[in-house]
Amino acid sequence: MNAWPDTLPAACEALIGQGVDAIDTPALVVDLDAAGRNLQRMAEFAARHRLRLRPHAKLHKSAAFARLQLQAGAVGLCTQTVAEAEALAAAGIHDLFISNEVIAPAKLRRVAALAQRLHERGGRLAIAVDSDEGIARLAQAMRAAPAGGIDVFVEVDIGQGRCGVAPGAAVLERVRTLAAHAPVLRYAGLQAYHGGAQHLRTVAERRAAIGASAERLRATGALLAAAGLAPPLVTGAGTGTFACEAASGLWGEIQPGSFLFMDADYARNERDPAQPVFEPALFVKSQVISVAADHAVCDAGHKSHAIDSGLPAVHALPGQPSLVVHNGGDEASILRPVEIAGGILRALPSLGDTVWLIPGHCDPTVNLHNQLIAVRGGLLDGRVEAVEPVLARGVW
Repeated sequence: MNAWPDTLPAACEALIGQGVDAIDTPALVVDLDAAGRNLQRMAEFAARHRLRLRPHAKLHKSAAFARLQLQAGAVGLCTQTVAEAEALAAAGIHDLFISNEVIAPAKLRRVAALAQRLHERGGRLAIAVDSDEGIARLAQAMRAAPAGGIDVFVEVDIGQGRCGVAPGAAVLERVRTLAAHAPVLRYAGLQAYHGGAQHLRTVAERRAAIGASAERLRATGALLAAAGLAPPLVTGAGTGTFACEAASGLWGEIQPGSFLFMDADYARNERDPAQPVFEPALFVKSQVISVAADHAVCDAGHKSHAIDSGLPAVHALPGQPSLVVHNGGDEASILRPVEIAGGILRALPSLGDTVWLIPGHCDPTVNLHNQLIAVRGGLLDGRVEAVEPVLARGVW
């Protein structure tokens, strides 16, 4: 089965089969070989630990990469927005979980319509809730559609302090509210994701954070079980901590996203030996447009890469100088040489040279681009295999 679309716009087709040198800058490029190795390692981990793998599509916002993940053994995909779920469903992805709260009536009508479409295709839609009002609004929207109901996960705040119900009695009350709306709403389990733990730098910090979360979750699960409402499934976990959730024995499904592409901020984490090694696979191709005595400038600025998790890192290919990225504004980045022993500065790139940047944060970087250019054979000698549109870009 070919994961890539059968047809592409003419402007994109002209790039297919050409070498990486033909890619104009700035451009978002995926090293398919590296991404494939990352996917294989994650799929093997999930299979070995008997975990359902439901990767987060907000990373790539791409039907093609979603299909690759399903082919590797994923049970379905997570999305964070209704628009992402709609776009993936339109592209043939039939098992989706909107792992976020939706409150607006107009969006809930879209959720109900999407649940109906997936139901007709033998598929499935799930969604998260964390309030009685949210449950009531969702039930109202679903009753207006003839779909066979929707799977609903009660989100538990296990430590991040963002969305979710406080662990313990409040979760039990929310589950009881949800159960009262059966069969239009089906109690599917608990959503338990600690996003704040993903980028704690040391292994000890991440293990401690998830350990504390697991204790809260364990106590909550026991409370639910005593009331005859044991969660059918606990889903959650991210790229930084999924081995910790796996070790707890409480999570039955994991939702890592960034592992497929990785980014400069994840590279700053101390690696947990319990997790596979993942390598950078997402790059912004840029070109040096100016050179001075102590710095160079490339044509990829904030409009090309997200900076919420810091500036990008330079991915130096063999024979290229080691460089550090400095803020250059919207359309440019300043590149300075790495200082080595004795205060001697290494060489700068030359005018017109290609510089490959590893984004600080991959998800919002993808959202800045219209397409992902997929390259096979490496960044030095590879060729363009496909150009994949970024779906639901900038749309809620």
